[in-house]
Amino acid sequence: MIITGRKATRHRRLTDAEREAHHLLKRARAAVERGFANLKSWRLLTKVRMNARHAPTLLRALRALANTEVHR
Repeated sequence: MIITGRKATRHRRLTDAEREAHHLLKRARAAVERGFANLKSWRLLTKVRMNARHAPTLLRALRALANTEVHR
């Protein structure tokens, strides 16, 4: 499922609830984008040759390491 925000128009401003939803969505997107940026900068995915079913485990481990780095 893809969650998208609501658009404000010239005649209709966003409500406070819609603005809050945009803020939460923006925070979630930023975390994912940071994760992809870290993976690209580490160039890890281009070097790893493995069975595709092991990839989610590797990505979870990398995400945990990245979160540990961020929270230091």
